[in-house]
Amino acid sequence: MKISVREALQTLEQHEGKTFAELFRHGTLAVEIYRPQGRDLQQPHTRDELYVVISGNGFFQNGDVRHPFQPGDVLFVPAGREHRFTEFSADFAVWVFFYGPEGGE
Repeated sequence: MKISVREALQTLEQHEGKTFAELFRHGTLAVEIYRPQGRDLQQPHTRDELYVVISGNGFFQNGDVRHPFQPGDVLFVPAGREHRFTEFSADFAVWVFFYGPEGGE
């Protein structure tokens, strides 16, 4: 199994108006690409998640902590925690990996 960034972005473009697309699923693992436009409107998720920044920069609010991010950074969010990307550049995109049981590990 292989998914390139180019292929992932093309898949997302085929879902006009969507900010994410699921690309792969195996067991409890789900792999998505996420590319918000202007604002990040996501709500807390029921499973743990890991983000890997593909492109762009900005800030990541993870609970009460705010981190700057850039390509290559890895960001972890436990299930149920409020989080969002802010002040991100127009080219911002991330891989998203959801895994584990509902409620987190």
